[in-house]
Amino acid sequence: MNEKPYSCDVCNKVYSQKTHLKEHYRTHTNEKPYSCEVCNKKFFRKAYLNEHYRTHTNEKPYSCEVCNRGFSHKSHLNAHYRTHTKEKPYSCEVCNKKYSRRTHLNEHYLTHSNEKPYLCEVCNKRFSQKSNLNRHYRTHSNEKPYFCEVCYKSFSQESYLNEHYLVHKNKKPYLCEVCNKGFSKRGNLNEHYRTHTNEKPYSCDICNRRFSRKGNLNEHYKIHANEKSYSCDICGKTFSLRRYFVSHNLVHTDEKTYLCDLCGKAFSGKSNFNRHYRNHTKEKTLSCEICNKRFSQKSHLNEHYLAHTNEKPYSCDVCNKEFSKKGNLNEHYRTHTNEKPYSCDVCSKGFSRKSNLNEHFQIHTNKKSFSCDVCGKTFALKRYLINHNLIHIDGKKCTCDLCEKAFASKRNLNIHYRMHSREKP
Repeated sequence: MNEKPYSCDVCNKVYSQKTHLKEHYRTHTNEKPYSCEVCNKKFFRKAYLNEHYRTHTNEKPYSCEVCNRGFSHKSHLNAHYRTHTKEKPYSCEVCNKKYSRRTHLNEHYLTHSNEKPYLCEVCNKRFSQKSNLNRHYRTHSNEKPYFCEVCYKSFSQESYLNEHYLVHKNKKPYLCEVCNKGFSKRGNLNEHYRTHTNEKPYSCDICNRRFSRKGNLNEHYKIHANEKSYSCDICGKTFSLRRYFVSHNLVHTDEKTYLCDLCGKAFSGKSNFNRHYRNHTKEKTLSCEICNKRFSQKSHLNEHYLAHTNEKPYSCDVCNKEFSKKGNLNEHYRTHTNEKPYSCDVCSKGFSRKSNLNEHFQIHTNKKSFSCDVCGKTFALKRYLINHNLIHIDGKKCTCDLCEKAFASKRNLNIHYRMHSREKP
């Protein structure tokens, strides 16, 4: 007796029950008589509709005997079992790549044909896999249907949720082959690799600055847009980047969570702590590709590159003078405001630059580190030595533009100018 007496006239597929053949015909006619009362999605079979309802009720009647994970579809449970057995019974005839699910294999075949049958109705972007289209739709709707049962954080993709669970388990299965550092997410490992290769694939369309992470590029764009979406509830100060906002909040709480184990000094921000720590170790891990000069901070290296390009992006709002470093611009502003924030602990003399204060301290210590190679005379400051050297080379480089008298040092020239102006020192 024939166990499957019912045959399809279109494709000759056979069935044991007439109702199954009837349902099969709908795949040819595209008839979908079963409709969801919640979202109006239509289905060929009533069984598919029943399974679909579970996406609304979040019912998961099928449980894995290995890890107790629940599923709304029995087929999903069967496919899940293969993650434990590592079974991949479906193989691509073109490249022999194997898959645990037939649907994944069918979608994979589209990568060989370059066919993209799935179209986004919002932006017309096309995809070769329906799952990729579904994930893409969530970028428009901002839907995040996958929730972490531990901290309730939501995700747009199940794979992101699975990787997130590793954070709670403190598992880091993704290992860097260069330095053996472990990561809980493969994406974080890929970004980490760029610290070894110095690869920066993400470029700003406005200023051409490059970044190793797309998230850093997106944050950088906010600086151009002058967008400051993070506001402090206490003082109202606004910030363009979230990390700046988080660091700022520690100022109000007086919380300093990063403690230097060498000198005991505490810092509210990790970046400030790292910069401080390099002062102890004198570590300079960043090197200029042009002149090989080394720096302890990336910001200092970036500013140094401007010296090679002669680029001066920082401009004074008062006199329009340009500078290659923001720190130099800040120091220059003090020439307009006459601000002297650096004060000597010994004599209370104020200085506009910290470097000038450091030089000044040497006068109190009577330390004279700079020695003349010709006569052996010593000086506390390097600029005093430079002026002194002009005497030996018989050079008088500083000329008065009123009477053309020349002097070996700028200091002597300034004293001479007072004679013209009758200004007493």
